[in-house]
Amino acid sequence: MKVLITGGSGRFAKYMVRALRDDYEVVLFSRNPPSEDRAGVTWMAGDLNAFDDCRRAVEGVQAIMHLGAVPWPSDHPREREAMRARGWSIPPPDATMHTNLMGTYYLLMAAVQAGVRVVVMAGSNCAFGHGYRISDRPFPIHYLPLDEVHPTDVEDSYSYSKLAGEELLASFSRAYGLRTYVTRPSGICPPERLQAMAEGARRAKGWTDWMWAYIASEDLAALQRMIMEKAEALPTHAVYVANAADSAALEPSLELVERYRPDLLPVSQKLQGHDAFFSIARARAEVGWEPQHTWREYLR
Repeated sequence: MKVLITGGSGRFAKYMVRALRDDYEVVLFSRNPPSEDRAGVTWMAGDLNAFDDCRRAVEGVQAIMHLGAVPWPSDHPREREAMRARGWSIPPPDATMHTNLMGTYYLLMAAVQAGVRVVVMAGSNCAFGHGYRISDRPFPIHYLPLDEVHPTDVEDSYSYSKLAGEELLASFSRAYGLRTYVTRPSGICPPERLQAMAEGARRAKGWTDWMWAYIASEDLAALQRMIMEKAEALPTHAVYVANAADSAALEPSLELVERYRPDLLPVSQKLQGHDAFFSIARARAEVGWEPQHTWREYLR
């Protein structure tokens, strides 16, 4: 089977390639050539924002791992100011919306025309709306851990594009029968990042909107492959939270709630030990996936 990986020159694509190349014909699609750690697979130059490039990329493809995206809100005032302060080149304000929505639309339409069977997109847990807040309003938490049906409250273009992207894929499932799936990963961590987390671990000094979420790169790649391979037994469209089983905090999770968010204690009683604040129960039940890696492996 031929599998296309968009965003093929990105950091996570390396782990997606490792998870697939021994058993599938893998094609990478990106504007820039991939690094040498992706040797042995085909690279096709192209841009998600160009429909003709997407049509060329999906020729002969049966499944797509859609990783390509602008990974932050390009119009966020504080993010743009931080880039300006560092002297970095600042992208157009609409870069995130254009690539993450229109680029995904072009890819999906090309997939339908080419007869692609399955699309698995790496979304983001930012679709909840807890990160990249713009207003002074806190993210409204209804219960912990958060799961796929928890209400969203997005404010920024990146979070909105990821949430809207989920519905865009669902619309293609409804209209064309394309099997579409979205993972909601938190901070994606290669092994060296997990080790750095352990080496720099300190006790929490307060609550964080990011809620100590992370996932190992290998675990996310495994989940995406499992979804692709089990697609025929899954709902035609589904969204799966993708997180480690534990949090990135040293303290037990309920202790953090008691100390910094006691208002959430009545809706947090399911938390035990170092449980993550994002529930992976659906991926466990429907896909049979279980995270295999944790930053705690590196704790001395």
